[in-house]
Amino acid sequence: MKRDALEEALGHRFANPALLAQALTHRSHSSPHNERLEFLGDSVLNFVVAAELYGRFPGLEEGRLTRLRASLVREESLHGVALRLALGDHLRLGKGALKSGDFRRASVLADALEAVFGAVFLDGGYDAVRATIVRLFEPLLASLDPAAVTKDAKTRLQEWLQGHRYALPQYAVVATHGAGHNQQFEVECVISELDIRTVGTGASRRTAEQDAARQAYARVEP
Repeated sequence: MKRDALEEALGHRFANPALLAQALTHRSHSSPHNERLEFLGDSVLNFVVAAELYGRFPGLEEGRLTRLRASLVREESLHGVALRLALGDHLRLGKGALKSGDFRRASVLADALEAVFGAVFLDGGYDAVRATIVRLFEPLLASLDPAAVTKDAKTRLQEWLQGHRYALPQYAVVATHGAGHNQQFEVECVISELDIRTVGTGASRRTAEQDAARQAYARVEP
């Protein structure tokens, strides 16, 4: 599989090509697959975007910075970046996942993109992954309007809790259903101080978290 074009689009040449191969390997194909790299890449992406927004919008309050970050790291935005990279053409998936068209699924592509960021971080360090993320997200960063960004459920819940001086909610995957290429996630949202526990479902961890947050927010702010 040719990956020169992908590395050129990323702006990073891998010293260890095995990291990129793992980032592009879905769990339905073989092991090692990309889920651990996705975990790492998710955290790296959030940090890089937060730092970039902090520098680009001096004086903007925490609440709006949080909403801007959420608008950039949500599944829809990641899916769009992955499509521009033609990332689906490079993924390694099992036969069942290929038949199901998982190389086109938003959640699969978004997760793979995060895994790629995790791989770039391990291969080249922070400066390399920052350059890659800023390069890919520049069109989105340039078009941001802090006044126009709407709040998603997780952001609304977080801001309500912070405003009332409660600890932030804890999210955890409690169950998965279905085959590896067609999973449904169950994620719980726990607010211990208010004795609230909700469980959301979705085709990805992110959508399940949003569903759980929507339910929790309805409990605290009817």
